[in-house]
Amino acid sequence: MTLFLQQLMNGIGNGVIYASVALALVLIYRTTGILNFAQGEMALFATYVTWQLEDWGVQIVLAIVLSMAIAFVTGGLIELIVIRPVEQKSPFVILIVTIGLFLAINSLTIFQFGDDERQLPSAFGEGAWKVGDVSITANFSGLVAVLVVECAVLWLLLQKTKLGLGLRAVASNPESARLVGISSGTMLMIGWAIASSLGALGGAMYVPTTPALTSGSMQAVLVYAFAAAALGGFDSPLGAVVGGLVVGVAEALAIEYVEPLHDITLVVPFVLIGVVLLFRPTGLFGRNVVERV
Repeated sequence: MTLFLQQLMNGIGNGVIYASVALALVLIYRTTGILNFAQGEMALFATYVTWQLEDWGVQIVLAIVLSMAIAFVTGGLIELIVIRPVEQKSPFVILIVTIGLFLAINSLTIFQFGDDERQLPSAFGEGAWKVGDVSITANFSGLVAVLVVECAVLWLLLQKTKLGLGLRAVASNPESARLVGISSGTMLMIGWAIASSLGALGGAMYVPTTPALTSGSMQAVLVYAFAAAALGGFDSPLGAVVGGLVVGVAEALAIEYVEPLHDITLVVPFVLIGVVLLFRPTGLFGRNVVERV
């Protein structure tokens, strides 16, 4: 039982990171209808910026905040310069553009920072507490706290502010939003900027839990984040959080109980997702959209 609870805690810790990146994917999808395959590499570049600032002597929390600000600006510029010219094109064209972004940002990261392994400290310290036989680390507690704050801020932004109303209006009906004076271009740019900033935060939380920061650090996270978004529903922030936690726990339990017998750790979360989507294709919290022809 103790081993199960410990793996459950580990899974929740990983799930928080997947949920953070999944929130970024959902936010872009809700505002633009685009599945951003470059989200992981955007987060990777921002995480390298965090490492560089920390290496220059900037305190780690401040380094994360600064990299999130830089990612905010960068995400907006990517939407304006790269995505906007093709956003009215076919979904296949947009898919190719985001894959191209993935490759371009990865190459730029290697060119700028090299391909050597880097170390990024945790913003939450290295402490740990024992609750019974289960160990709860400071990093785990910090990750959960960050996700709670992240969800609260996003809810307040989307539900209680004029900016959030504009974002939701453009996501729901861009033509009608333009008729009432809402700049859909500005809203889409802000949506990408916020998503990029969330990705930077997710990368800064994830890398300290791994052996080192490398040019491939965020690729597995992106796969799990896509799985989380698909499980919860690509149009549901709540679904991204729940999906991230479910995928994280499924991964952790698979590592402990399945991996020693069969090398199928990656398969277990996707089997779970496949079962859910078989009965609810829009995801657990996704909305069914009815269109009249």
